[in-house]
Amino acid sequence: MKTIFLNLLFLCLIPHGSAQNLICSPQDREAFNTKIKTISNINTEDIGTTMVAVGKTFIGTPYVAKTLEIGETESLVINFQGLDCTTFVENVLAFSLMLQNNEKDFDSFLDHLETIRYKNGELNGYASRLHYFSEWIANNEHKGLLKDMTSEIGGVESSKAINFMSTHRELYPFLKDDENYKKIQASEEFLKLQSICILPQDQIKANEHLIQTGDIIALTTSIKGLDITHTGIASREADGRIHLLHASTGSMEVEVSKLPLAEYLKGIKSNTGIMVARPL
Repeated sequence: MKTIFLNLLFLCLIPHGSAQNLICSPQDREAFNTKIKTISNINTEDIGTTMVAVGKTFIGTPYVAKTLEIGETESLVINFQGLDCTTFVENVLAFSLMLQNNEKDFDSFLDHLETIRYKNGELNGYASRLHYFSEWIANNEHKGLLKDMTSEIGGVESSKAINFMSTHRELYPFLKDDENYKKIQASEEFLKLQSICILPQDQIKANEHLIQTGDIIALTTSIKGLDITHTGIASREADGRIHLLHASTGSMEVEVSKLPLAEYLKGIKSNTGIMVARPL
């Protein structure tokens, strides 16, 4: 943990693209080079297998919350020293897309990460980040990067008011700014009109055979105003069952869940089910 905070002290703010800044430490720039060498021999014939292979190279990386809440304005943050559940998935998908395209340069990684992380692939302030993960799935499906498979594996339609950020403004430093706050409220109003599919928790085991290695798993919740509380990557392990490869708040590091996904979720009181998205 000490290393992470030291790295943050040396963050460099440098231009990237025409409308944004990049925050990246020298340690993270070097970590990118190391990662590219590590993943260079991964078989890229199947994107799902690639996702899991890349994801497992992050095992043991510390879980660190709010790694994107840096500086006074929204920037493209690169941090391989500590990951939360969403930045873990984003980094894995970005590296997997690079492998699929036979790319090895840092600029390609930045382009993929920006595309994945922001609405319509463009960083344009704090509200352009895909904060709610159900919207993250829908927007990245629109970009052609993945497909929401939830309805095809037994999911049922669900709708609820999504307003956790605006009703918990004090938890989000960037929402001190009134313009950011109003834009987030506008995003939430849009999400109210959108329904999502959820595979209920009691149906996961029966439909587990329809989940593929490399699918992105998002945990839905009963918490008021919130759609998703956690996310990770499906990994079919030696026992033949789907487990969750994720940045865990339990072990505080990237790991594969010891229990299969269906059993793992039973230990989360507020969990109602999952969404499943398949990288293309």
